[in-house]
Amino acid sequence: MDLSQWSLDEKIGQLFICGFHSLTADEQIRTLVKDYHVGGTVYFRRNVESVSQLAALSANLQRLPRSRPEIPLFISIDQEGGMVSRLDHEGMSRIPGNMTLGAAGDLRLTRRAAELAAKEMIALGINFNFAPCVDVNNNPANPVIGVRSFGEDPDKVGEHGAAAIHGYQQSGVIATAKHFPGHGDTTVDSHRGLAVVPHDRRRLERIELAPFAKAIAAGVDAIMTAHVAFPAFEPDEGTPATLSKRVLTDLLRVDLGFEGVIVTDCLEMHAISKSCGIAEGAVRAIEAGADLILVSHTFEDQIAAIRAVREAVASGRLSEERIDRSSERVLALKKKRIGWLPPVAETESFVPVPLTPPEESDALLTEIAEHSVTLVKDAENLPLDPAEAILVVWPELRHRTEVDEPAVHRYTLADALGRYGERITLSVIGTHPTEREVEEVLNQSRNFAQIVVVTYTAEGELPTGQAQLVQGLNRLYGSRIVAVSSRNPYDLHDFPEVGTYLCLYENRSFALDALAKVLTGKIVPRGTLPVSLDSEYRTGFRLL
Repeated sequence: MDLSQWSLDEKIGQLFICGFHSLTADEQIRTLVKDYHVGGTVYFRRNVESVSQLAALSANLQRLPRSRPEIPLFISIDQEGGMVSRLDHEGMSRIPGNMTLGAAGDLRLTRRAAELAAKEMIALGINFNFAPCVDVNNNPANPVIGVRSFGEDPDKVGEHGAAAIHGYQQSGVIATAKHFPGHGDTTVDSHRGLAVVPHDRRRLERIELAPFAKAIAAGVDAIMTAHVAFPAFEPDEGTPATLSKRVLTDLLRVDLGFEGVIVTDCLEMHAISKSCGIAEGAVRAIEAGADLILVSHTFEDQIAAIRAVREAVASGRLSEERIDRSSERVLALKKKRIGWLPPVAETESFVPVPLTPPEESDALLTEIAEHSVTLVKDAENLPLDPAEAILVVWPELRHRTEVDEPAVHRYTLADALGRYGERITLSVIGTHPTEREVEEVLNQSRNFAQIVVVTYTAEGELPTGQAQLVQGLNRLYGSRIVAVSSRNPYDLHDFPEVGTYLCLYENRSFALDALAKVLTGKIVPRGTLPVSLDSEYRTGFRLL
């Protein structure tokens, strides 16, 4: 595109994606678009209330006054599915997460899930998805990736990633492979600090980089950077990939041949904001080779970052030619996937609720869920005896964290089992249960011959209270206990003596319905482990 008639400020603005905090186009995003020419925004749950509200918000954002109204805004979102879902409100399909798809092991299903997600995003006015995550999760202690990964086998991760990329992009949504060059083998959450992956280049090429190579071969539109240090690529200690020219330009552009758009992870994450700072981070990321700078939350930081880039050009630290190269990539991607905007009428467009008729979506989501439930071990507790009452222990997520958001809808395993007429008693604990909660469940359990305890781990290690509860039940009842991990499959490490162990990879409704069918003998478990739990239970294992 000819940028000769564009101002420097307009070109710099196209390099920024900024979030805001409202259900409507508030003053923050209006100012960013009108006065600072930002090229896009990013949605979080804070921006989502309903199908009609979100579709109207997207339309109104594209109508915002700006110097070049024909150039569309990127309207982006982290809609990975499963446990990272901003879109799971009434009328929106409950898209499964990556590890669920990895356990199901069918590339056709992965692609169809992405197509369904993309179709609904387009209806909501969303054109840019920060997915799929193609990190290889080979570290059980990883506090931030976990079930966001397809698994620990780099070939399978790459294959599923490519299937998802095709599903998104052929349906009109920009796909993003993340987090380059790989966030799977870390023990630090980059929201909170700088993680380091210390392996040599040969190992990194074989494991971490392999899925990104497949994503590039699949024609992925965008790649998101990791705020993670890789000494094998960047010897300057403490420099994360996001700020490294050796990683973004030498490795990603030159060695891997990526010609698309490089987008940073949010610069407000502590790995950047608590080191060099957000404004300086924006300049350094562009110096390194990034095209799009993501600043998701704070208005003052967004303005400071844009101004810092402008000042870097004025001082000669960044050349205007460097800004032009990224602006051209950004505009080319907008034209390819979105097109230039015609004058937008003020009339409301009709958006169906639900976005996809259940007869179209439910069969797919049910098939994926039923192919993903993984039976690891069983001491002849399954199927459950319908003549005996069942105690279901359910961990309830009560607090939002960087890697965890409570679901909009409350649906438990007891709800799913109740559809089959069993006599169910539900005992609800927090995901970080107190000693009193643990003791109350242990006392309550004495009235039941069948006990199903669900566990939930979000940040690398099973919370102490949950581990103590399962261990206490095992001491009381031996191999009679049925334990189900509802997110992190590694929970077995804390209670290896449990009699029966199954893995779900999310606690959403379709997964729980599939689990209920397995527990009651209506279907056989068909999922395989996408990660290794130990030397006995390795990737690809299933009991039946």
